Formats: sequence, C-alpha cells, structure tokens
Amino acid sequence: MNKEIDIKNIIKFLKYNLPDKSLIRSNLDQINPGKWESKTYYKFVDSTSANQLGSGLIFKENIIPEHPALYTIVLDIIGHDQLRGIEFMTL
Repeated sequence: MNKEIDIKNIIKFLKYNLPDKSLIRSNLDQINPGKWESKTYYKFVDSTSANQLGSGLIFKENIIPEHPALYTIVLDIIGHDQLRGIEFMTL
C-alpha cells in the first residue's frame, strides 16, 4: 500500500488528460474502488480470470501518461475500455 498517493486525485488527473471522446475517460465516472496490489500497483478489477476466452478481462492496451509529480504511470486497459489498474513506475 502506498499512502502517499491519493487515487481519487489520479482519477481526476486522468479524466482531465485523456481525450474528450475516450471511452476510457467516460468509464472512469463509474469506476469501482480498488486496492493496492503492491507498493507500485493499484488494481481496480480482479483479473484472476484475465485473458481467458469469454471473461471480458482480455488485455487490450497500455496507456502511458506523464503525471507532473509522479512522472510515468502505466494504465492497464482491458476489454470494453475499462481501467484494470495503474502502475506507478517511479515508486
């Protein structure tokens, strides 16, 4: 767990910095609370069955925005443009 990072502020940052018409951006409005999986990874979606046919949790892409204070962060995007988790590269 990393108590120094306010995930709500990170979500606000993403909403502001992702393209307006991005489905990922609109999905952030309905995102469920997550939990710290490790010191550097915050997980929103349990992906125990990830990449299994029909699970809906198939990895789609990584988006790598630059945060002004946390620098490089990696967004793991799964099917239906949902945010699976955020990895903080500089931690």
